This record gives sequence, structure tokens and C-alpha cells, in this order.
Amino acid sequence: MKISKSFILYIHIIFVFFISQYVYADNNLSENIVIYENPKDINELKFKDVNLQEVDLTNKKGNIMILNFWATWCQPCKREMPSLEKLAQNYPKIKVYPINMEKPNKLRARDFYNSIGVTGLDIYFDPEFNLVKKFKMRGMPTSILIDKDGKEFARVVGEIDFHSKAFIEFLEEKI
Repeated sequence: MKISKSFILYIHIIFVFFISQYVYADNNLSENIVIYENPKDINELKFKDVNLQEVDLTNKKGNIMILNFWATWCQPCKREMPSLEKLAQNYPKIKVYPINMEKPNKLRARDFYNSIGVTGLDIYFDPEFNLVKKFKMRGMPTSILIDKDGKEFARVVGEIDFHSKAFIEFLEEKI
């Protein structure tokens, strides 16, 4: 059986295409990120810490903040959380707030962190789901990116690698 030269050429072209997609994939922001041309005002930004004490970031300004909404049953949350921790450790100017979207259960949330090897992130809750309503969230994970002026400038719906080169470059423009 003889293979034609054109068939071999097509196979090589397809192979080069897929390799180039893999090599250059880290240079593009994920398709699940929405960047606002005009950042959105946030009138109130309150949630609870692990001890159910109120955290009020309403007038907090000066740092980039990431509100990451997750749940213990969410598989994409499990995959992305270690990269969020790495981002928080490597860029302390970026304030990260992982907010569990289940009925507050300190033990279950800590077990989730332990199961994926996350030790450097705090745990927060939104027991009344006020932020879900405020940000009109559609699924998890969802991350709200807030600029130094306290406005939502972008949002990630779905899983993302927070420590990817493209995402880091995107955030460094805002820092």
C-alpha cells in the first residue's frame, strides 16, 4: 500500500497546526473572560469570613481584588484553585477572596482545601447569596476582577489558569 505525497503533506500540516496551537495557547486569554470597556460600579461588597464575621470591601481601594466563587462539589473549582493560590502567593498586591457558595460549613471547606493541597488561601462565605444576585452569576467557578478604584473591570466565567502567562500579563497591566 502506497501513501500519496499529498496525504503525507496534509498530515504534516495538521500536525504543525495542532503543535502551534499548543505552543501559543498560553499567549491568549481564555474565551471565558469578559473584559469591560467601562468598569462597573460596585455599590456594596459584603460577605462573611470563615468565622461568619462580616467582611466589608465596599470602600476598599488601592489593590486589584479577585472574588472567586466556588463550591466543594465543583470539579473545575478543584482544578483552578491551586493556580489561584499560586497567584496570591506570587503577587501579594493582588487581594484574593475565595468565597464558598454553599451553606457555611468550615470543616467541609477546609477538607476541600486539604484535598487539593491548598494551604495559603482564606475561606469566605456568602450565606445569603447576596453576591450571586448582585453579580448575576450563572455558574461556578466565577471570578470577579475588581480594579484599584473598586470597580468590576472583568469577570471569568468557568475555569481558568490564574497563573498562566497570558492572565498574569493581563493583570500586570492593571497593577
